[in-house]
Amino acid sequence: MARLLADLTPLRSSPAFRRLWWGLGISNIGTQLTAVAVGLQVYALTQDTFAVGVLGLFALVPLVVLGLYGGALVDAFDRRKVALIASSVLFVVTVAIALQAWLDLRSVWLLYVLVGLQSAASAVNNPARSAIIPRLIPLDQLPAALALQTLAWNVALTGGPLLGAALVAWHSFEAAYTVDVVLFGASLYALWRLPDVPPEPSDGVAAPPRKGVGLRSVIEGLRYLGTRPNLRMTFLLDMSAMILAMPRVLFPAVGVLVLGGGETTTGYLTAAIAVGAVLAGVLSGGLVHVRRQGAVIVVAILVFAASTIGFGALLMSVGADRPDGTIGWALAIALGLLALAGAADSISSIFRQSVLQAATPDAMRGRLQGVFIVVVAGGPRLGDLTVGALASRFGEGAAAVIGGAACVAVVILLAGTIGRRLVRYDAADPQP
Repeated sequence: MARLLADLTPLRSSPAFRRLWWGLGISNIGTQLTAVAVGLQVYALTQDTFAVGVLGLFALVPLVVLGLYGGALVDAFDRRKVALIASSVLFVVTVAIALQAWLDLRSVWLLYVLVGLQSAASAVNNPARSAIIPRLIPLDQLPAALALQTLAWNVALTGGPLLGAALVAWHSFEAAYTVDVVLFGASLYALWRLPDVPPEPSDGVAAPPRKGVGLRSVIEGLRYLGTRPNLRMTFLLDMSAMILAMPRVLFPAVGVLVLGGGETTTGYLTAAIAVGAVLAGVLSGGLVHVRRQGAVIVVAILVFAASTIGFGALLMSVGADRPDGTIGWALAIALGLLALAGAADSISSIFRQSVLQAATPDAMRGRLQGVFIVVVAGGPRLGDLTVGALASRFGEGAAAVIGGAACVAVVILLAGTIGRRLVRYDAADPQP
């Protein structure tokens, strides 16, 4: 059993990584708490679901626009200082979000602007924090460290929204945001205690010049990615899964039309994916010794797509009859399938990040982490559009089946053609 549990070696061997892991894990709970509370506040002010949806637009655009540039900054300057400055901006924005609630300003547009600023700072902060990790631990501990990072993130993704909703219901928006301000201090402390992480030339790749960091540095990062088949393939495989087979956009309709239970069922379906990801992280001990990481990525994404197909087939078998109550047996099967999808996605994420971090020269890690952030943020939202369009044409169950089947076909095609090198990837000899 001990071999199955998450490998804690990076936490024991590196005090710096341990502080970073705890600090970011605690602050991420607050970040997810605020994300839910802001959505609830916008709805309370407007009584309009579309107004809540606009929050996603204000969060996505700065993250996509600044994600690539943020990565160039990370490669040009000391990563600890970049992360500390970006986190300080995030802290100020978090305080401002709390103040608007305490002052009862009741301005939706102010919330939109603050969420946009928060996203812009995250576009710099996230690549910096990710690119720091390989400098804190030995390379052979990287899969274990990334598994721990993924576990902490999924715990925050599961617990943060529940805590945020509970605080709003129990007390107020002011209380929820204030808790986030307090929790954010853990992130600042962890980054402050890190050693300096200056840029280092590696494998013939030079860091971008400090003066005039701009479009040229970003293009260099994209050009580098275009010439590295293993790295490029990890992004293509992830986009195939997120754009074609991510079923989350179906959950609200499924709760009303198919399984019953309305919003409660929607919440269960959403949580099931996160719970599966957490379980995969807790039981990740056997993953850290895997050498054929590329092959595992392919298999994990195929399992993710197959779970989506199974979810869709279940919905089709139940039908869309607007049941009066929750169909318990079907909900239980659906939760199991979505938990399996979440676990597969978590395993894929661990090894995609491992390949990206291990096979990328240090001088290029920030820029490729910027691309990673853009893909992770944009892929699921494109998936919402794709699967949502299929659902409007063919129904929710058929949309999941069609999207999952398309993902299986694309992944097999990629793995059998331009992705053969990634399938043979050996973690003992990481090649980009």
